[in-house]
Amino acid sequence: MNILHLEASTGWGGQEIRILKEAIGMRQKGHTIVFVIAKGGILAKKARENNFQVYELFFAKKYWLFTLFALFNICTKENIQLVNTHSSLDAWIGGIAAKLLRLPVVRTRHLSAKVKKGLNSRIIYNYLADFVVTTCAKIVPILSEQSKKPLAYFKSIPTGIEPNRVSYQENDALSFRKKYHIAEDDILIGMVCFMRSWKGIEDFFGAAKILKNHKNLKWMIIGKGHSETYIKKAKEMQLEDQIIFTGHLDNPFTAIGALDIFTLLSTANEGVSQASLQAAFLKKPLITTPTGGLCEVCLNGKTGIVVPIHSPEKVAEAILRLTNESLRKECGENAHNLVKKQFYFEKTISDMEKVYAKLVS
Repeated sequence: MNILHLEASTGWGGQEIRILKEAIGMRQKGHTIVFVIAKGGILAKKARENNFQVYELFFAKKYWLFTLFALFNICTKENIQLVNTHSSLDAWIGGIAAKLLRLPVVRTRHLSAKVKKGLNSRIIYNYLADFVVTTCAKIVPILSEQSKKPLAYFKSIPTGIEPNRVSYQENDALSFRKKYHIAEDDILIGMVCFMRSWKGIEDFFGAAKILKNHKNLKWMIIGKGHSETYIKKAKEMQLEDQIIFTGHLDNPFTAIGALDIFTLLSTANEGVSQASLQAAFLKKPLITTPTGGLCEVCLNGKTGIVVPIHSPEKVAEAILRLTNESLRKECGENAHNLVKKQFYFEKTISDMEKVYAKLVS
């Protein structure tokens, strides 16, 4: 199959990483992948580095007519058989172009955030899409109802992990803890994320403040994003000596391996989080909110503890429960087994290939 991916986003996050990883996986199965990316998009650079054919176009509304004709030419030149759209702008123009060329369209919805109701949902997820893939199951019935498209035309295909890439050496994890003065009997509670408003970082801070007198509890945020905002917030809450900020780590697995408890307290937008899958695979007990697909990995009482959003008190309670070493170990083992059973990237590629093949045949 010759597949065209369209992406109007210029950023680089979980969505763009999923697109590139999927493209690599599909190419390994013998398919040809072409990209059309918004001008200046980081995904364009990353895709070229991986030897894909990449075109850059403007997706702003004032360029739509030019972009539409450019897409016609690209689809003809590359003998495209199927189009996969990923963001709102490219879903509109890519969907229109594909429909005029009578090409099937897959609309991949990466976020669990609410979709604009009414005609917008009806057009993008029904008329301009032959099939809709989501990255978490929770949003499927919502999209089906809003778009008036039957559930048979939707499938949740989470971004699984590649187990051979998610590993660390125990000695390296111990060295990492020593670097940050984490004692052997300390309990290190960590969050791995791109720091932004909906990641629940202030609730993490709130739990740290509640448990400030528990001196054996240590707190760490792994990642960058809007770090200055949250470093300032930690100081305002008098937590600057309690919260460790590592900044961005190219390889976060040693840091995850050094944790005793993994948290992700997102209040919106999450699919099935890669960070939570990685932590689960590395046998870390989880504390998450029920946002999006987080509770597909954090099974309450089995792989971790699910807490309500905006509830630092409940986060603190969950942490105190998980200070029990046997419970941490039990949840960690269960989490690892769940990922092995349901969330390998090999399954992601297999499921996507089945969707594409059905539409192209």
